[in-house]
Amino acid sequence: MPTTIEELVGQAKAAITEISVADAQKLDTEKTVFVDVREPAEWQAGTINSALCIPRGVLEWKCSDETRLADKSVPVVVYCKSGGRSALAAQTLQQLGFSDVKSLAGGYQAWSE
Repeated sequence: MPTTIEELVGQAKAAITEISVADAQKLDTEKTVFVDVREPAEWQAGTINSALCIPRGVLEWKCSDETRLADKSVPVVVYCKSGGRSALAAQTLQQLGFSDVKSLAGGYQAWSE
């Protein structure tokens, strides 16, 4: 059982697939849904074009309301600021039945660099 957030995130990262910024930038944004799990204020400061804003704290409830996530086989790339929240979110989406989920390694911070 993890006793720190670092251990919890480490366990999540062991259970998910991370994708590099370079690989994420090659994805077809018509078919791939990018999900920003940062808080709205973070999202307003900058985001990946066409990304959905679903904060990590409400992901389980809000993802079922999003039409772009109705098909659980759709490719999904989840990101946050640096990769911790997105790892947890990717693991949660997998547990909810999404079959093609990846977490953006380094998060939006890496994307914007």
